Amino acid sequence: MKDRLRFCLSMLEETSLPHDPEFKSMHNIVHIDEKWFYMTKKSANYYLLENEDEPYRTCKNKNFIGKVMFLVAVARPRFDDGDKEIFSGKIGVFPLVQKVAAKRSSINRASGTLETKPISSITKEVSRNFLINKVLPAIKEKWPREHAMETIYIQQDNAPCHVSIDDEEFRKAASEGGFDIRLSCQPPNSPDLNVLDLGFFNAIQSLQQKEVSKSVDELIEVVQNSYDNFSSKQSDKIFLTLESCMIEIMKIKGSNNYRIPHMKKEVLLNRGILPTQLKCDRERLVLDHGIYMEKEI
Repeated sequence: MKDRLRFCLSMLEETSLPHDPEFKSMHNIVHIDEKWFYMTKKSANYYLLENEDEPYRTCKNKNFIGKVMFLVAVARPRFDDGDKEIFSGKIGVFPLVQKVAAKRSSINRASGTLETKPISSITKEVSRNFLINKVLPAIKEKWPREHAMETIYIQQDNAPCHVSIDDEEFRKAASEGGFDIRLSCQPPNSPDLNVLDLGFFNAIQSLQQKEVSKSVDELIEVVQNSYDNFSSKQSDKIFLTLESCMIEIMKIKGSNNYRIPHMKKEVLLNRGILPTQLKCDRERLVLDHGIYMEKEI
């Protein structure tokens, strides 16, 4: 629990401590994580007319439903003073797949035809390859030029397949082009401290499930479209939810036994008073966590 508490406290703006604690804008943090996306739901409810036939599924069982793991990277969107989007925060969605030659001929393709297949085992080498050859180039291409000189953090979880924060190959690739890009890890067992697990994945999955995909290539296209079509405004709200979760975590001293608070963000947005950064209760912060305020974080 101390790790979670330290992490939340580290997200407070140092210049605001201790008199008016406020969260950092988090615009320089790229959240990454992996998720399985399926061609169809394992179960679904249907409303049928009296004479309508029931849907028939030809899949052997739920374990044979096609799926692909995606590596998703997202940063906080940026808007100008007129509330116009200047950076969507969408770094990219990268399917963990490979091209494999078909071993046998079928009615659909000849032997030797390259097919898209999910990578069966995600190892540290695979993660490093996608970070260096997919995520880093996308960040360098899409990052706002006026903020390119700031330190950019790529936040990941502690999965065994992820590269360490001091990986030499990553560091070398990250520093090319004058960028300062670093890896950081969120606390163990803390999906609520990553915007992807906190709501972004569920949002794009709900969009993806509205479309029909019958092959791996179609599934990749549908997920990409869902990612592209997801509103940047909604994405920005998830970052506010992350800040509200951090406040709750600090209240209970690092535990995860809390309910995600509801801020009525849509109402605040319509009134034009939706904050960019949340503030903390100074009295509670100093009394409960004074030991951490001495820069143990």
